[in-house]
Amino acid sequence: MSEPLIVLEGVRKVYDAGEVAVEALRGIDLAVEQGEYIAIMGPSGSGKSTLMHILGCLDTPTAGSYRLAGEEVANLSPGRLAALRNKFIGFVFQSFNLLSRATLLRNVELPMLYAGIGAEERKARAREMLDHIGLADREKHMPSQLSGGQRQRAAIARALVTRPALLLADEPTGNLDQTSGGEVMDIFDALNGFGQTVIIVTHDPGVAAHAHRIIRIVDGRISLDEARAA
Repeated sequence: MSEPLIVLEGVRKVYDAGEVAVEALRGIDLAVEQGEYIAIMGPSGSGKSTLMHILGCLDTPTAGSYRLAGEEVANLSPGRLAALRNKFIGFVFQSFNLLSRATLLRNVELPMLYAGIGAEERKARAREMLDHIGLADREKHMPSQLSGGQRQRAAIARALVTRPALLLADEPTGNLDQTSGGEVMDIFDALNGFGQTVIIVTHDPGVAAHAHRIIRIVDGRISLDEARAA
């Protein structure tokens, strides 16, 4: 039996805030199988954002073990961490993080540029992703020419274009109206239906209700880990 995509064992994260050390995570044990659909919830300051940063290889644990696709992440060099992140993880952020002076096509191409993929394949895959999310006719538009929902859909296309094992989304509907937010969640639902592993960090119970597993973080610890009907 193969190892889960993600395995955390005893993960702690301590931030040095001068005279007082802040313990953001206090011993997290977590396993995530390929193809799961998970929502991570918790109040402000609970540690959920810290957990997402560690899962996304944007930060490393102070103590404990984190294995991503079988590789121990905790002690990797920054360069190796970046390479692992680019290979296995796609990110979707509340603020979209699109380059304002680049076309939609160029924005979606960028992760493949960092991955060393050739120009012709970059454009073909970027166009395929834009078509997949219904923005094929907007490839020459700038982000400022799009609605919030369209920008978030473009951000999802950019996150998926490298075909990552894990899609991480941080409050993906936080800047959207209810209709646009629903459309974005429909995309996540469909992606998971095709086998994409999706982890969403959210404070919104309506967003979390789309997931098949709810993990609640309180004071740096998992207080709830509940499977829901698919």
